[in-house]
Amino acid sequence: MMSRQAFLCSLGSLYLSLLFVFLLMDVYARPANNSVLKEKAADGKDENEILPPDHLNGVKMEMDGHLNKEFHQEVFLGKEMEEFEEDSEPRKNRKKLMVIFSKVDINNDKKIGAKEMQRWIMEKTDEHFQEAVEENKMHFKAVDPDGDGHVSWDEYKIKFLASKGFNEKEIAEKIKNNEELKIDEETQEVLDNLKDRWYQADNPPPDLLLNEEEFLSFLHPEHSRGMLKFMVKEIIRDLDQDGDKKLTLSEFISLPVGTVENQQAQDIDDDWVKDRRKEFEEVIDANHDGIVTMEELEEYMDPMNEYNALNEAKQMIAVADENQNHHLELEEILKYSEYFTGSKLMDYARNVHEEF
Repeated sequence: MMSRQAFLCSLGSLYLSLLFVFLLMDVYARPANNSVLKEKAADGKDENEILPPDHLNGVKMEMDGHLNKEFHQEVFLGKEMEEFEEDSEPRKNRKKLMVIFSKVDINNDKKIGAKEMQRWIMEKTDEHFQEAVEENKMHFKAVDPDGDGHVSWDEYKIKFLASKGFNEKEIAEKIKNNEELKIDEETQEVLDNLKDRWYQADNPPPDLLLNEEEFLSFLHPEHSRGMLKFMVKEIIRDLDQDGDKKLTLSEFISLPVGTVENQQAQDIDDDWVKDRRKEFEEVIDANHDGIVTMEELEEYMDPMNEYNALNEAKQMIAVADENQNHHLELEEILKYSEYFTGSKLMDYARNVHEEF
C-alpha cells in the first residue's frame, strides 16, 4: 500500500499551497477530492449556487469523504444553529438552550432519554431536508430559463459555465451550433463529474431532462436512495487505494492533506487521524471486522436511518452524562454546551437556577 509520504508527495504543489491556507485558518485538513470550492461574492453569497454543495447539513460525512465537524450541532439545533454565535451574549444563549431542552423533553420529566433525543434528531434532520427542498426550488428556476419544468444538461452546463466567468450568450451559441468550447482542464474535469451525476439523477425512463424532484437528487443525493448509492461510490473511489471497493482503517485515516513540518501541523494531523479512527471503529464498521463495505457506508451516510439516529442519540447523551443515569439533565447540557451548540456558555451553574 502506498505510504502517506509517497501519497502526499504525489499531490504536488497545488495541495501544498492549499495546506498553507488551511493551516492559517486553523482548520482540519481535508482528504483528496475532485470538488470545487465555492467562490464568495462581495455580498457574501455563493456565486456557484447551482453547484452541488460539498457540505450537506445533517449528514455525518462530507461529499469529499471528510467528517462533518458540525454534525452534532446540526442535528441538535436545526435552523436555530445560526442563532448560537460565538460572540452572542451567553445569557441569551442559555435561554435559547433551555427552550430547546424543554422541546426535546416531551414527557416533561426534566431529563432527556435516548428515545427523546432520537425523535429530536430525526425531526431536525427532516428540517434540513425541507430547507434543501426550498433552496432547490430557487436554484431550479435559475437553471430553467424557459420555465418548462425540465432542465436539459446543456441548459445546466450553460448556467454552470456562466457562474465560472464564461460569457453565457457565447457559450449558449457555441453549444447550439455544436462548436468546440475552450475550457480549462480543471473546469472540464468538474463538468465530466457533474455529467455523471446528472445521469444518475435522471430517473427512468432516462431522457437527460431533470424535473424539479430529480434536480433535488442531483444537488442533494443524501435524500435519494439511488443517488445515495452513487455518493457512496464516489467517496469510496476517492479513498480506496487498492481498488477493492472497500475501505480499511489505514485507507480511511491515511489521506489527510497535511505534513508534520511544525507542531501546529502535527497537532492537526494527529487530531484528524484520531477522529477518523474513532468514527471508523465505533460507528461506520458496523460488524467490527476491520472493513467498511459500500453497504455499511451507505447505512452510515443515510440521514434518515432511525437506527443510526438512536446510536447517535446515545453517543450524544454519553458525552455529557456526568451522573451516569443514561439521561441528560439541563445542567449537563449547559455545561457541555460547546458540544451541542458550538457556543461555550460561561458561569452556567451560577445562572441556571435563577433563570428557571
